[in-house]
Amino acid sequence: MKNHFTYDERLGIRLPALDKDWEEYSEKEQYDILLEWEKIRGAIPDRIAELEQTINRKQAELSDESDFARSCRLNLEIAELASIINDLWIWYRLNQTASVKMHQ
Repeated sequence: MKNHFTYDERLGIRLPALDKDWEEYSEKEQYDILLEWEKIRGAIPDRIAELEQTINRKQAELSDESDFARSCRLNLEIAELASIINDLWIWYRLNQTASVKMHQ
């Protein structure tokens, strides 16, 4: 799909990167973009589940960690993963309206 999506390293998914207003795209382009987004959006819960597993592993490490500096690093990593999950949920929910448009 042309250059309508770019990979976001932090989130681990491709995000829309539209270079013009939505109305400037043809109906076919809009449909193709929405179809591709729906595929990406559908994978977001799986990506979140992966990150949650990583958080669970890090929390298990944290419960056995006696080194304060290492505990701080683990807490920071857990917080960053939680932030990524939050951002993924925002993308998932924010763009539900685009998915609804596609099905109309």
